[in-house]
Amino acid sequence: MNERGWTDHALVQLTLVRFREFIREPEALFWVFLFPIILAAGLGIAFRNRPPEALRIVTPSPELAKALRGDKRLDVRLETEADAAQEMRTGKAVLEALPGQSDVTYRYDDTNPDGRTARMLADAAVQQAAGRVNPVKSDDSLVREPGSRYIDFLVPGLLGMNLMGSAIWGMGFAIVDARRKKLMKRLIATPMPRRYYLMSFGLSRMVLLVLEVVVVLGFGAAAFGVPVRGPFIVLGGLCVLGSLSFSAIGLLIASRARTIEAASGLMNAVMMPMWVVSGVFFSSQRFPDVVQPIIKALPLTAAIDALRIIMLQGGGLVQIAPQIGVLGFWLVAGFSLALKLFRWK
Repeated sequence: MNERGWTDHALVQLTLVRFREFIREPEALFWVFLFPIILAAGLGIAFRNRPPEALRIVTPSPELAKALRGDKRLDVRLETEADAAQEMRTGKAVLEALPGQSDVTYRYDDTNPDGRTARMLADAAVQQAAGRVNPVKSDDSLVREPGSRYIDFLVPGLLGMNLMGSAIWGMGFAIVDARRKKLMKRLIATPMPRRYYLMSFGLSRMVLLVLEVVVVLGFGAAAFGVPVRGPFIVLGGLCVLGSLSFSAIGLLIASRARTIEAASGLMNAVMMPMWVVSGVFFSSQRFPDVVQPIIKALPLTAAIDALRIIMLQGGGLVQIAPQIGVLGFWLVAGFSLALKLFRWK
């Protein structure tokens, strides 16, 4: 009888099946590898380092318009009161300057950062035109260092989002699809140990993880010079932990679902809130203090915060210990609960 090689082992064959399923799905290849690059390229170009755009303000007064044009950071338009009000309503202008007998009234939305900035610049221009002299001379020193740009903030967020999406979707859809097609029922009827089936997902995720991380970080470094200031071994370990934690969540979601529609709904319900609040595209600190403990306890927040600490601040294991604790909790709790609830048929 011929001796069986290691490639004939059940776990190896199941892992190869996971790769074949992934490679044969063009949509999966697009969302895992191409979508993060396209998103990073688009947002990196849109928010690239360049002089700030002039803020558009309107006024019906020629005298005010002349004074306001003393600041080149303002795009001053002389309009009738009706046209000026229309531009404010449609968002074309961020501020309207109205003259009075001895004062100026500024109309703007104080929740809009551009509106607040325009108000400050407009008032400074008006005061200077009226003869105000600054008692203290000041100069500007502009920063263009890698690490301080929006693209540097964005790439760790995209990497964290990609780790979550590929792990949850990859784990959840494959399991539910196998259950729906009765493939899982056939597999467990064989001598194959059941643990091999779930372990094959973990092994395939680890191999694909290397490609995901290299593609995203490689593109960020090559196209925009995004730095990685911390130890690569710590970054790699964090990505492995994050991927396993999200895989545990994906396994939990798929543990009972019988249809693709049910699994898709559950996955979106889990991931969408984290996409919004976990700091992928903007800082999670924008949300009220009362919800910050909840946001910090989310696995995507922990993964992204830790990635930024390593990549931008040069932090190591000590600095990301709280985030490791959060991801470890989701890993243990997710897998433990998923294995108790898992439906094999």
